[in-house]
Amino acid sequence: MFKKVLIAEDIDSINLGLINTLSKAYDFEIEHAKYCDDAYLKIKKGILKNSPFDLLITDLSFKQDHRQSKIESGDKLVAKIKLEQPDIAVIMYSIEDRPHMIKSFFDTIFINGYVCKGRNSTNEMVTAIETVYNKEQYIPANLKHAIKETKNLEIEDYDILLLDALSQGNSQDEIRKKFKSEGITPCSVSTIEKRISSLRISFKAKNATHLVAIAKDLGLI
Repeated sequence: MFKKVLIAEDIDSINLGLINTLSKAYDFEIEHAKYCDDAYLKIKKGILKNSPFDLLITDLSFKQDHRQSKIESGDKLVAKIKLEQPDIAVIMYSIEDRPHMIKSFFDTIFINGYVCKGRNSTNEMVTAIETVYNKEQYIPANLKHAIKETKNLEIEDYDILLLDALSQGNSQDEIRKKFKSEGITPCSVSTIEKRISSLRISFKAKNATHLVAIAKDLGLI
């Protein structure tokens, strides 16, 4: 089992609840940090002292206060720590439940597990830790299907912007003007029309309204 765990979480009640649950379930060493900057320094210190953390549990969002932070979010913290210690296991712990966003954390910053905050999430964390320790990814059961669906789709940042513009009720010409004013390319009506048609085929959508509804269900917008 993991020997040394760091929890990065800025809400005291969540921090204490998680520490209490994990202390009962495991005998590993637990430290915590309320700021991403502090979590990063603890990781660095562990490496320098040849006593590294082997698991990081981090929130995604950290509320800003009077203290100025260099690292402002959990995903940026993970990306920075992975440069220092690529083999550290990471479980993200957040209220974020959009499948596309969660999938991106696995694909871009290589997290090992994801737990959605909720009524029973501290107990779920025990299962997540066991799963990740056994070299498997942990994804909440209620999100597995949606994440699997997004894996089968080739979605680019441009598509997300296009779907978002459609969801706001914009016509193709209005999207053209919007993209042109914001420097988003390509922005011709013909390109936008072809891309919407392609997305409708990929999502098996009957029309643009249906396409937007599916995209929302998948958490793309």
